[in-house]
Amino acid sequence: MTDPDNVQMRHHSRQPYTPPAGERERNQIPDEYRWELGDLFPDDASWRREKDALVSRIPEIAAYRGSLTGSAERLVGCLRLTDEIGRTYMRLTAYAGMHSDEDTRDSRYLGMQAEMSQVGSTFSSAASFIEPEILAAGAETISRFLAAEEGLVVYRHYLDDLRRREAHTGTPGEERIIAEAGLLAEGPGDIYGIFTNADFPYPRVTLSDGECVTLNPSEFAVRRASTVRDDRRKVFKAYFSALNGYRRTFGTQLFAQVRKDMFFMRARNHPSSLAAALHGNNIPESVYRNLIGVIGEHLGTFRRYLTLRKRMLGIDSLHYHDLYAPLVEEADRSYTFGESRDLILASLAPLGEEYAGAAARAFDERWMDVYPTKGKRSGAYSNGIAYDVHPYILLNYNGRYDDVSTVAHELGHTMHSHLSNTHQPYATAHYSIFVAEVASTLNENLLFDHMLRTMTDRNEKLSHLGHFLEHFKATVFRQTQFAEFELLIHELAERGESLTGDSLNAAYLELTRKYYGHDQGTCSVDEYIGAEWAYIPHFYYNFYVFQYATSFCASSAIAERILGGNREATEKYLELLRAGGSDYPIELLKKAGVDMTTADPVVAAVKKMDRMMDEMEALMESGRG
Repeated sequence: MTDPDNVQMRHHSRQPYTPPAGERERNQIPDEYRWELGDLFPDDASWRREKDALVSRIPEIAAYRGSLTGSAERLVGCLRLTDEIGRTYMRLTAYAGMHSDEDTRDSRYLGMQAEMSQVGSTFSSAASFIEPEILAAGAETISRFLAAEEGLVVYRHYLDDLRRREAHTGTPGEERIIAEAGLLAEGPGDIYGIFTNADFPYPRVTLSDGECVTLNPSEFAVRRASTVRDDRRKVFKAYFSALNGYRRTFGTQLFAQVRKDMFFMRARNHPSSLAAALHGNNIPESVYRNLIGVIGEHLGTFRRYLTLRKRMLGIDSLHYHDLYAPLVEEADRSYTFGESRDLILASLAPLGEEYAGAAARAFDERWMDVYPTKGKRSGAYSNGIAYDVHPYILLNYNGRYDDVSTVAHELGHTMHSHLSNTHQPYATAHYSIFVAEVASTLNENLLFDHMLRTMTDRNEKLSHLGHFLEHFKATVFRQTQFAEFELLIHELAERGESLTGDSLNAAYLELTRKYYGHDQGTCSVDEYIGAEWAYIPHFYYNFYVFQYATSFCASSAIAERILGGNREATEKYLELLRAGGSDYPIELLKKAGVDMTTADPVVAAVKKMDRMMDEMEALMESGRG
């Protein structure tokens, strides 16, 4: 792979590009705004040959069964074999999955994804004896092997962690059953994804100017931010009412996901689904519960933001459908994708040439798929699972500042993957979700600071500060609300209660009204908002969302040191990215200067939100008269 230290930043001159209006076909988008999946495999036929070759290699693992720990050489040979198979498997999976995301209606790539799911289950089943046999050998034997075999050094953290997980590792037979259950595990999320992205009957609304629009996820994200209040109300009511009409279907899907989590909880001998989800990355439950507790104690700060939003919008009462309206109409500008590139790269300069140079490559070498098109998966993500190839970014770029910030966010994940993959062996390259969101939200912090420092117009500054507050709301308060909801529904199911569309609506509505101060008159949350849980795909990610909030708090602390010119803090942060999964995430963050086992980072972040509101209110006062 290219040495990142020698990457030169290259600026490509591009003509301004305005994508066609409305829903676009993929062939309407110029190549430079579509990712190049040929870097993974030249074509489907090449993918097929590699997949068949991989399947033929999986039986080789069986040769180690029963004698895996007979010698250090056999142990390292088996681990290297599974790494080789795993690397190829991830590359094959990335190709099929991202092609499917280009158009979720295309059954060809759906079929290829299904094939890889089957291969993954077969692979897991074939390798299911490995961990029980290593544990059976005993710590003394493994320590002796580590001292004798240099090739095992890269597996030290894995082997130490395996001992930590011993109480939750079954016999070879039990591990085989758990591995085979992987065939069923992806069902709820897969069904949800296909239904919401391809088959769900999106509602149509007629807006105040007579335009009739279909509210697919991308259009909803744009139209909910309309400057016309009645249009916002129509859009919210139509979209969530449509979701509510299918609440029984969505409820059955989500309950199936929760039951899946409970199955693995019990199979792994954990006391709760939360404990099971956090155990893999060695995250104390107190980190999750402290987040909910601390944010619950600071809902006054959140409601202060909501009151400030009402004041800036100049309305008598705030409703849920007002939460995405631009705070300052004059500053509600759009950004071409080329402009977003320049802004983001400028904001990343404090991180140094290695980082900025790789970020430029992501823009210039077609690592990104930029614009929404018919059938394309909604939202955005970074995919860095193909160790031997650069990461990829899926976007649905609409030109708002939120979209620019999303590019910066996903680019943070991509640079994390790039630096980890180029500085770590495959065995320790995969970093945990817990630190992943630090990389993405730190980029957002840097972008925010760059924008604020370079703005001179008062209204633009007001708008930008407003965006920061909205982002803080979405990343810290909203994601903590989601985390609390996710914990609530799992605890209900673990107590033997059934989850239905109606019960999920009721639980979500009650929690949302608590956060937004509905009963206090801060923000009115209409009954139909109860169906919003069906809009959130992250509830299929097994206690994922809390990490947006914890990571934002951690990255906020790191960003302040970097922006203050602390070179040691900058280098420690880059070391965090390069470290990949070579240590536990809590320990990696401690090395970078942040201790997430305490409440301090969350409290400090909330105080920063208060400071930003102080600055915003001062700007508003300066404009009076």
